[in-house]
Order: sequence, then C-alpha cells, then structure tokens
Amino acid sequence: MRLELDAITKRFGSLVANDKVSLTVEPGEIHCLLGENGAGKSTLMNVLFGLLHADSGAIRIDGGAVRFADPGEAVRHGIGMVHQHFMLVPVFTAAENVVLGFEPTRPLGLLDRRRARADIRRLSVEFGLEVDPDAVVETLPVGVQQRVEILKALQRDARLLILDEPTAVLTPQETEALFSIMQSLKRSGRSILFITHKLKEVLSIADRITVMRLGKVVGATTPQEVDESELAAMMVGRDVELVVRKAESHPGEPVLELRNLRVVDERGVAVVDGVDLEVRAGEIVALAGVQGNGQTELAEAVTRLRPVSSGSIRLAGEDLTRASPREVIRAGVAHVPEDRQEDGLVLGMTVADNLVLDIYDVAPFAAHGVRDLARVRGNGETKLSEFDIRAPSADVAVGTLSGGNQQKVVVARELSRPVKLLLASQPTRGLDVGSIEYVHGRVVAARDAGSAVLVISSELDEVLALGDRIAVMYRGRITGIVGPGTGREEIGLMMAGVTVPPAEAPSTAGDGGAAGAGDTGDGGPHAGPAGGGAGKASGDPAPGKGSTR
Repeated sequence: MRLELDAITKRFGSLVANDKVSLTVEPGEIHCLLGENGAGKSTLMNVLFGLLHADSGAIRIDGGAVRFADPGEAVRHGIGMVHQHFMLVPVFTAAENVVLGFEPTRPLGLLDRRRARADIRRLSVEFGLEVDPDAVVETLPVGVQQRVEILKALQRDARLLILDEPTAVLTPQETEALFSIMQSLKRSGRSILFITHKLKEVLSIADRITVMRLGKVVGATTPQEVDESELAAMMVGRDVELVVRKAESHPGEPVLELRNLRVVDERGVAVVDGVDLEVRAGEIVALAGVQGNGQTELAEAVTRLRPVSSGSIRLAGEDLTRASPREVIRAGVAHVPEDRQEDGLVLGMTVADNLVLDIYDVAPFAAHGVRDLARVRGNGETKLSEFDIRAPSADVAVGTLSGGNQQKVVVARELSRPVKLLLASQPTRGLDVGSIEYVHGRVVAARDAGSAVLVISSELDEVLALGDRIAVMYRGRITGIVGPGTGREEIGLMMAGVTVPPAEAPSTAGDGGAAGAGDTGDGGPHAGPAGGGAGKASGDPAPGKGSTR
C-alpha cells in the first residue's frame, strides 16, 4: 500500500493541532513519525484512522482519494492501528479479542471459536507472533497483549499498520521482539507508520523519518543522514543535552533508611523481600531493574500507599512504618508516581488545582477550612512559567495537556515545598527529549539543594545518567549496590538475579552517563512474580561521588 497524506489540517477551536501536514509511506516501508509530546502525531494518526475528520487536506491510498467516516472504513481500506493504550477487553480471551467486531460464525450466527483459534495460530506462525488463543488477556504480559492488538489488525488484512508509541510500556526484551515482528511485517510487503519520540529506536528501525513540531512537519530524513543530536534539535527546535550534567555530590546523613523491609501482595507473595537501603542527603540513588521485580511495591510502601508486612521505614530518624500518606507528605516526602494519570493527577480538575493537591488545605491556599481560590489560581499561573508548563492557562483541565506537560505539573507540585526525600518512579516514562532534559535537570537540582533522591527506573540509560549510586532489584531483593561507572553488562547480570557482594561494589561514581532521550537500555530477562531468587546485599557501600562533566 502507498499512503499519501496531503496538507492535512485539523483544528480544535483556536488550536491548530495539524497544520498542512504532508507525508508519504511507501509499500514495505517502516516510516517513523517523530516528535515531542503535543507535536500533533497522534491527532494525525486519528485523522488517518477515521477517529477524527480533517478540516482540510486529502488522504490517498494507491493514488486514489479516500475519506473515512469511521475506523470501520479505514479497516476496510487495509489500515490497522495499535493504540498506545490497548483497546482490548481484559476478561476476553486472545482469540475473542482478535475477532471482536469481525466474528467468524457458524450456522444460526454462533461464534466459530475453532476458526478464530485457527486464524490466530496461522498468523502467529506467519509473523512470529506467539500468542495462546485461549489465554485471558488480563493475565498476559504487556508485550503479549500488544501482539494480540497486532493480530487484530492482521486478521482484518491490514496492509498498513499504525503503531502509536508501541514501546512506551515494554521491557527491553519485549521491544526487541516487537522490532523483529516489524521486520517480518515489512518483508511481507506491509507498511508501518511507527509513532515515537525515542531517538535510538528510530535510528535502529526506520527506513525513513518525518519530524513534527508544533503541528507542522519540520523535516524528513533517513537514519543514514542524521544522528541523535540532530534529530533531537529537529524535534525541539534547539540543541538538546543528551547527557545529564551534574557536579560532584557531597552526601550527608542518611535521610531514608529501609531496614529488612518486607511487603506482601494480595496473594500473600513477598514482592519486597527483606530490603536494606539507605539514601543520604545530597545524593541520588537510582534503583534499577526490569519492571515487575518489586520496585513499584517498594515505592508504595515508602509513601504508605501499601502496608508493610515487616521491617521499618525511617525518614531523617522519624519512624514512618505505620504512618498515613498525609503524614508522609507532611514529613517532607515528595512523590512522582510511575503512572501520572492514574496516581499523580486528577485529570478532570484544573492545572491550578492539581498543583496544590497535597497542600490545598493549608496556608496560603486555605484558611479556617475555606480555600483561597485567587491564591490557588495565582500559584498555578506562576508555576506555568517557573516550570515551563505549556498550557493556555492554569484554568484548563490537566487532562487536556500533553503527557510531558502533565509530568511537569506533577514535578512542579512535588518540588514546590520543602522536601527531605524526592521519590521519583519512572520519572520520564513516555516523555520526549525536551521534557526528559527538563525533568532530569529538576531531579539533579533537588539533590544539589540537599534533598535525598531515590529514582526508580527501568531505563538503564537513565539509571546510569542520574545515579550517584545504583541499586538493582530482582524478585523483590537488592542484588547489589554499585557506582555509575559499573559496566552495563554487570548491571544487566544483577538485573537477572546475580548478586554482587557489597565489598565488590565501587564506592565512587564515574562520569555522567547518557540521558538516552528516554531510550531503553539493556537489561536482564523479564522476571516472574516476586518472592524467590537471589539474595540481597547486606549493606550499602560508602557514599559515592557524583559525576563531573
């Protein structure tokens, strides 16, 4: 299929989301559409897929003009779309999800389950998409759920596949598997529109690249013609630092102290299994590991969103093991949660209200139980400027902002009060290079101001770039604590469960690492349920030095 988008324009009131956007996708081509959050990429794909209708411009398939009234028409013209947030029914099987809306039937209109399973098995073999047709979707890992989405499109005979931010929630291994699938689809003659903001991925998988900024196409190129820095500059409109620059750290007294911390999940399985960890004032400890090894539960325990089975949590000498979340906030803990939309924001509320969610009931924003709405709004407008939050005003709903600007709202709120500990979980997940540069700068600034910082990230590049010391979790346990000069292979082994004795851990940090523009680094295999596996390190090494650039 040859796809042409010719001068597509889409407006939402006074906002021009797509401004005369043109691009061409050739048959059997992986075409990457690159741009910041809010650049207009998803809007353009929604127009192409019939979810939105362009105000002007044309769509042509194999030279013929088309206009899709709805996604069903797009599907009938051979276009399939895998959304960033999967459109699957969790309680249905893989086979039921794949044929949903296009069900093969037997006499009397009954669902032909045997044919549905056979279709999945055939496509799985043809494209290397291993999926159990009878598996219930909610029990499948994210990477396999994505395969189900791709199978849905292929079962409908898609000749052009739109993948919208497909690696945002994948492990390194799942990302590699997806790229293999994409190459298989390309060899079969299918075209792929790959929407992303991850520079390394673009350079490794694309045949051609189109870059958007502020709703317009600002350039088209190939991986052979550009490098990461040039792509980043095209996206953002200025030079972007792809390394984290931070001065030497000078750690002080321990602020966060976890002692033999144990957390069990709803099944009674130990997801945090005897963790000992210290984070000192004026240092960043980066906690690495493949997602699903207890990092989320550890963060929830520290912020008291999840009960502790045994062990202790102390903040600057104060026991918070049984504290309430409000008491944790009042004690000086700032929390950037891993899912900003689920746990960090109230999407229907204004930006101004979200910026005071943790202090809405205290001066200067409230007095005698009455909120001072003028001060709330004034604070919101100030923070828009101070934290470079790009929104029309502080009165708009935070859910209308791009992902990067939503994250800036969370960071602005959490760092706008005295903070002893900053706990940042997956702080740049789903962000573009400009937003990543910004968030990393704020994290380092918090450290330099004397706060203790615990960064939890599955992005190895981010861990190496930010950490003054690096701790690795595997199946609920710390497998070692090392300096940032440690090799990627050694950290990868630790992520796979190989324990590094504390005596072997370096005590000084090396130079600052690459920020990676949100790209996923290497890592060990995706771990199963927490609870078994490697032993933990029995203590922390001496304070490490920060990197100097």
